[in-house]
Amino acid sequence: MKYSIITLIIFVSLAACNNQKNELPNIIFIMADDMGYGDLTCLNKESKVPTPNMDRIADEGMIFADAHSPSAVCTPTRYGVLTGRYCFRSRLKSGVLVGHSPSLIEPDRMTVAGLLKNAGYNTACIGKWHLGLDWGKINDSLPLLEGGVWAPTSTDNVDYENLVHGGPSDHGFDFSFIIPASLDMTPYCYISNRRLIAPITSTTAGKNDPRGVFWRPGDLQEGFTIEGVLPRITAEAVRYIHRMDNRVEPFFLYFPLSAPHTPWVPLEDAVGKSEAGLYGDFVYQVDQSIGLVLDALDQTKQAKNTLIIVTSDNGAHWTPSDKSLFPHLANAPFSGMKSDVWEGGHHVPYILRWPQKVKKGQVTNEITTHTDLFATVASISGQSLPDNAAEDSYSMLPVILGEKLENPIRPGTIHHSISGMFSLRKGDWKYIDGRGSGGWTSKGNDSEPEGQLYNVSEDITESNNLFLEEPEIVKEMQKLLHQYISSGKSRY
Repeated sequence: MKYSIITLIIFVSLAACNNQKNELPNIIFIMADDMGYGDLTCLNKESKVPTPNMDRIADEGMIFADAHSPSAVCTPTRYGVLTGRYCFRSRLKSGVLVGHSPSLIEPDRMTVAGLLKNAGYNTACIGKWHLGLDWGKINDSLPLLEGGVWAPTSTDNVDYENLVHGGPSDHGFDFSFIIPASLDMTPYCYISNRRLIAPITSTTAGKNDPRGVFWRPGDLQEGFTIEGVLPRITAEAVRYIHRMDNRVEPFFLYFPLSAPHTPWVPLEDAVGKSEAGLYGDFVYQVDQSIGLVLDALDQTKQAKNTLIIVTSDNGAHWTPSDKSLFPHLANAPFSGMKSDVWEGGHHVPYILRWPQKVKKGQVTNEITTHTDLFATVASISGQSLPDNAAEDSYSMLPVILGEKLENPIRPGTIHHSISGMFSLRKGDWKYIDGRGSGGWTSKGNDSEPEGQLYNVSEDITESNNLFLEEPEIVKEMQKLLHQYISSGKSRY
């Protein structure tokens, strides 16, 4: 009798755990690096890049047609994704970090991973980190590097054999397998949890030819190859999905890709698959990587209750020269590109699939930005947001579930350029607090108005500046932008 009671208790406990996993979805957030809105054929019929796997996600799920990265460059967007907070509220007011930069996410700040761990999720970060790491030093009395952080003349004081802190393991992730920063930034190495998987044994001289095949000189891990990164992190992500099939708890996989950021190094079987040169071929390889993730979900029969989101950290670095060589608009019809506060810098692809909850073929024009992941997964997991977390995050779950809304969820959305120029989107209006793009495309000049105002529902190319014609709207937008910046939050 005693054995039977114990057996019954175990059976009921396991059944409850399995029911919890069935109720809470797995969540996979895939963020490509420098992939444009116009790269996906489901968003741009004229795209010169085949993207069948991303098209499949859109066909079987939902397109957010008006989605944005909070910044037009890498690091600030990643901070926003994981913290639900605009990065300009951190120490980083402009630009990006590099591979030896110290950790950006504050030690006591809650992240999406930490939030989901509270709900019983297993959490993993696999891919490009680019949020700083706290490297050990051989001699604490000496600086970590000699020379500049972008181009150190010596890294002899970096203790690569010691634990690396400040990364995913210190910000809510149970498992991590990362490269420190962008694919063209030193040090070139893989870190699993807090340790390098192999020693640093040499250096690379870097490369700067042909167009897009660029990386900086620096420290190189034994066995590390630039072209091998995307296949390696994809294999790790697939392995994690298979491993989670045998676990009771749901999982959250944050999968920030290393591509198609420079260097454009597609594998041989991807070369020539697009009509957009090496860049287009690299986007094709990104799509193939996403296909392997979809295959893993199908093989483990986890697809039905998995929410998978695919997006990009900012627009593509697709220059006028690239456009003249190839008949491809990586950033669709938008003005500008990566780095810019114009739409090309931050209006990004955002597609998702959740077979158990989302009807096929949905398209929404609801405005969202990447900081909204935090509040959205909080809603999914039945958690409330603390007052001191996710200050710029709104839940998009009502939109994902197809609920009819009387008003937009977001009252206003901030965009930020590489130089730190602000922009505010509210409804159809977009206000830019300065001249030019705030990035690499245009610096503006004194003959232009001191700000910009566009009705993007009618003028998505931002060609007709209404700053002087609509002073009341400008005043209203300036007031709201100032409120969001000075109050420390935009979620009320």
